[in-house]
Amino acid sequence: MSTKSIQEARAKRHRRIRGRVTGTAERPRLAVFRSNKHIYAQAIDDTAGVTLVAARSTEVDQTGLNKSAVAKKVGELLAQRARAKSIESVVFDRSGYLYHGRVKALAEGAREGGLKF
Repeated sequence: MSTKSIQEARAKRHRRIRGRVTGTAERPRLAVFRSNKHIYAQAIDDTAGVTLVAARSTEVDQTGLNKSAVAKKVGELLAQRARAKSIESVVFDRSGYLYHGRVKALAEGAREGGLKF
C-alpha cells in the first residue's frame, strides 16, 4: 500500500475535475491556485488556450486583513476585470482544493463582483 502526498492527491483530483470542466470564450473557466501565502485566479478560454483575465493577492491592499479577506478581494478584482471584458458567467474550477476557506471566499468575492457561476 502506497501513501500519497497531499500534493499528489490534489493533483489527482485536479486532473479528474479538468476532465469535466472546460472553459469557452463565452463562459471561461475560473481557475484558482492557492499557495501558503498567496492566492491566484484566472479566467481561461480552453478552446483557444488563452488567459482572458487574471488577478492575484499581490495586487490588492492586504493591510490588516486575514488571508480569507484577501482572497475575497482577489475575487472581486477578477470579477471587475472580467466585467470590463464583457464576461458575465464563468465555470468555477477549484483545482482540486476543497471548496472551503480561501477558495470559497474567492468564489464569493467573484459572485459579489457580478460573475455568475
